[in-house]
Amino acid sequence: MARRACGFIVYRSVSGGSDHIQYLLLQTSYGENHWTPPKGHVEPGEDDLTTALRETQEEAGLGAEHLRVIDGFLRELHYEVGQRPKDVVYRLAELADPDVEVTLSEEHQDYRWAELEEACSLVQYQDLQDVLRTAHKHLEAQQDGI
Repeated sequence: MARRACGFIVYRSVSGGSDHIQYLLLQTSYGENHWTPPKGHVEPGEDDLTTALRETQEEAGLGAEHLRVIDGFLRELHYEVGQRPKDVVYRLAELADPDVEVTLSEEHQDYRWAELEEACSLVQYQDLQDVLRTAHKHLEAQQDGI
């Protein structure tokens, strides 16, 4: 049975428009080159949204009061970690106040707000790059009123 994890693609708009969208990436403590959005394993009794909110609070210090969950965006990745299947569900959330400070847990050593191409180069994995690009297109479509 696959382990399930959930998280948010957290973004902020720094000057308005899709050209000024930055995505939050966290650098794990166990690997200098491993950057990821906040996410974590589903605990017994939790639904996906509850897990994503809890993990974002624990890993980045951003609670539900800081986030606006974007309707209509949900992406699921499937891969193996240590020969075990893993499913990761990502939702999209806007940081309500772009100046709110990120507070890292011990699981992470650094964070970065990055525009799309920098974010894609940091995450390194094609499937996660695809999720970031799809999120960006979703935001552009919303701004265009599509």
